[in-house]
Amino acid sequence: MMNRSSKAQFLSYLSQPIDRVAIIVIVVLSALIGLLLLGGGHTAPRIRDFSWQNRQIGAEDTAFLLTFSRPMNHSSVENNLRIEPPLAGKFSWAGRRMAYTLETPAPYGTEFQLQLQGARDRFSEANDTDAQIQPFAGTFQTRDRAFVYLGVEGEEAGRLVLYNLTHQQKKLLTPANLVVMDFEPYPDGDRILFSASDRATQDQGMLDQRLYTVTTGIQVKAPALSPFERQSAPAPTSSGSPQPPGVIEEILDSKDYQNLKFDLSPNGQIIIVQRVNRTNPADFGLWQLKANQPPQPLQTEPGGDFLIAPDSQALAMAQGQGMAILPLESGADPLDFLPKFGMTLSFARDGSAAAMVQFRADPGNPLRSLFVVTNQGTEKELLETNGSILNAQFDPTNRLLYGLITERIPGEEYLEQPYLSVINLETTKRTDLLKLPIQRDIQMSLAPDGLGILFDQIVTRSPDEAPDSLLQSQDGGAIATSRLWFLPLVMDKDGNPTKQEPQELPLPGLRPRWLP
Repeated sequence: MMNRSSKAQFLSYLSQPIDRVAIIVIVVLSALIGLLLLGGGHTAPRIRDFSWQNRQIGAEDTAFLLTFSRPMNHSSVENNLRIEPPLAGKFSWAGRRMAYTLETPAPYGTEFQLQLQGARDRFSEANDTDAQIQPFAGTFQTRDRAFVYLGVEGEEAGRLVLYNLTHQQKKLLTPANLVVMDFEPYPDGDRILFSASDRATQDQGMLDQRLYTVTTGIQVKAPALSPFERQSAPAPTSSGSPQPPGVIEEILDSKDYQNLKFDLSPNGQIIIVQRVNRTNPADFGLWQLKANQPPQPLQTEPGGDFLIAPDSQALAMAQGQGMAILPLESGADPLDFLPKFGMTLSFARDGSAAAMVQFRADPGNPLRSLFVVTNQGTEKELLETNGSILNAQFDPTNRLLYGLITERIPGEEYLEQPYLSVINLETTKRTDLLKLPIQRDIQMSLAPDGLGILFDQIVTRSPDEAPDSLLQSQDGGAIATSRLWFLPLVMDKDGNPTKQEPQELPLPGLRPRWLP
């Protein structure tokens, strides 16, 4: 009980306006807190973050994340999530985050809508409409379907040309004074690395290749990286500021060394160039170029063809009677040696396997075998031919291997019949998708989403018949013209491509390569 003096003191407090307001506020807030504790919060759950919102994704983007404001009922989310056009995938959960991993890359040149409504949180009843998620709608798109090729006619002859299939746009990238010999796109598609000679020196019969980069004008708004991905991801390959197409930068001269073959690392940070000293031909080997650093020779034994591995830390190089796997780190010991093989055609994107060629010098009947070699050391022979194995590329799922294979035609004249084929790596079954015209100088490029193949068909003349030709085929003929073709890849119910008619593109060109 309150004594008389305390009661009087309390009544005096109530007589003060500020004290009365404070006490009323305390009482009201206490009541509200009690009601919330008894009845629980009724704020609807929502999506706090969608990792692909308003972003452009590529074949390397295999999963998106949804972050929720509270723990969710998994089945209600999975049953109510809608993606249009549909993308098959699998769900996985970690607390309030849900990951959706695609089974195959999203088709390029497509805009997607993601919607979620009707899902509920983990602790609510199925018929509790107040606990349903706030309806969410998101959008994302894939990169444009685009490729680069080497022009062969008119003002395009010897120059790099960019063609955007999504928007039906064509752009000349390199200037008229440079004759391009070879090229590779950077992983973001914002630049092209290429070797070229000055047109004036080439007209004089001199090959003086230098290395350049040229911008494409493409600026991809890629998905944001998680903190873990930012720590393990390579440094950006571009400055991030948009540049117009056609900006040229020379990155390696040819003053003291002739530049021959080159390869660009998958992360876009390293270039390996085969060079020979102009005054000392015995000084022949590989050099390494890194951004903002002078070129450095690699201390390796002499070798032939080479290819940088997917991790951008090792190199497969033909040496002696086999393939050497060499680290790009200076002074490190060789990683492996595969004496059975003489050429590496390509790697699977994740580095799990490589397509390699074995040469068999049987008297009077030289044979070549195509193998797939895994990073676990297993070797599987896929086919054998008495012709050539010109190219082989893994599809994005690493289930299929597409290749340009030739077979010798019986007869006195040596001729090889080329085929565009696909091999199922699980069954080793080979399917010839297309019989090509008889020629050896054929280039193919598999689309990053695995839904199409580009290839060329050249027309050659003798050097006397086409003295003005800037480009030559592998057998020394002058390339008079060349057509580009597109073969769509349509899968059956088992995920194997079916035979389709190729489509001729209205573009005279050769050596097409898809942008990543």
